[in-house]
Amino acid sequence: MSVRVLAIGKKHESWVSERITRYEKRLKKPWDLTWQLLPHSSRQEDAARTEESDRILAKVAPGEHLVLLDERGRGFDSPGLARHLQTQFDAGRAVVVVIGGAYGVDERVHARADRVWSLSQLVFPHQLVRLILAEQVYRAQEIAAGRPYHHA
Repeated sequence: MSVRVLAIGKKHESWVSERITRYEKRLKKPWDLTWQLLPHSSRQEDAARTEESDRILAKVAPGEHLVLLDERGRGFDSPGLARHLQTQFDAGRAVVVVIGGAYGVDERVHARADRVWSLSQLVFPHQLVRLILAEQVYRAQEIAAGRPYHHA
């Protein structure tokens, strides 16, 4: 029951790393959260988007369930996210969440995505998105297990 995050960007800043680690330690097997950080392109706009999308797609296996974070996607409430992840895990599918670069991702990544998820219509800094994502995966685990972390 693995959630792997593919993120374009540099390593977690210390304030983010401390908080992410806090949620990762709270996750109970078989739930797991791993990070794979891919470098930014040195190019601009379309060229950067294409290069970074190539890197992302090279890291996604055919059977994995790809969730693309994009402010134009559909939202989840927390129970809905828990159900979505649990459904994938029950089907034996690993989940890969993609956080694109500053210019986003190209249409190939959108086409490969099984779900395009919006955390908000607002745009957040990538470091903050990583922290929000870690907390939401932990919250989803707690909801799926019927534990009292989440109060509707």
